[in-house]
Amino acid sequence: MDIQKINLELRDKSPSEIVAWAINFALKPVVTTNFRPYEAAILHVVSRVKHDIDVVWCDTGYNTPQTYKHAERIIQQLKLNIDLYVPKQTAAYRDAIFGVPDVDSPLHQVFTEQVKLEPFQRAMKHHKPDVWFTNLRKGQTALRDSLDIVSQGSDGMLKVSPFYHWSDEQLDVYMEEHQLENEFKYFDPTKVHANRECGLHVTTTKN
Repeated sequence: MDIQKINLELRDKSPSEIVAWAINFALKPVVTTNFRPYEAAILHVVSRVKHDIDVVWCDTGYNTPQTYKHAERIIQQLKLNIDLYVPKQTAAYRDAIFGVPDVDSPLHQVFTEQVKLEPFQRAMKHHKPDVWFTNLRKGQTALRDSLDIVSQGSDGMLKVSPFYHWSDEQLDVYMEEHQLENEFKYFDPTKVHANRECGLHVTTTKN
C-alpha cells in the first residue's frame, strides 16, 4: 500500500469522505477516544458513516467530573457503541498506596504504562482492528507533525486521522454546525504539559 500516494489523494477530501474511504475496505475498524477537547468531532464523523462502530474508551481513572459528564452526554447524543477499558488498579487505590509520580520522575513511565498503555494494548489485542480512527492533528506534537491523514503500523494496521490538517478554528465551526459540545476541563495525568506525547502513537505506529 502506497501511503504517500493515498495521503495525496485524500488531502482535499472532507473528513466524512476520508472515513467513508477507510470504512469501504475495513474489516474491523475502531475509533478511540478519551473525550479530550474536540473528540466529539471525530466521534461524530465516524459514527455518522458507521453508526455501530466500536468506540474504545481508555479511561485512566483521573478524568475530571466535567469530562465524565461530557462523555455521558456525547455517548447519549451520538448513540455510541462504547467499549470501556480501565487500569487494573483504581485511581483511589493508586492514590492511597503510590500517588501520582511527578512527570519528570523515573517512576512516571511505569505510571503511564499502567494507567494508559496497558489498557490501550488490552483493547487493541481484543479488537484486533485493521483500521484505527483517531483525532490526531498536525501541530500538536513533533511526532504527530511527522505523520499524515493515513499512517501504517508495523503490524499493517492503518491509522486514519480525518481532521489531521484542520485547525482549532475549523473544528470550532464543525462543532457548532453539528451542535456538538466541547470539553476543556480535560486532564491527562500522564502528560501534564500540552505538547507532551501520550505514548500510544509512539509505541504502535510508524509511517
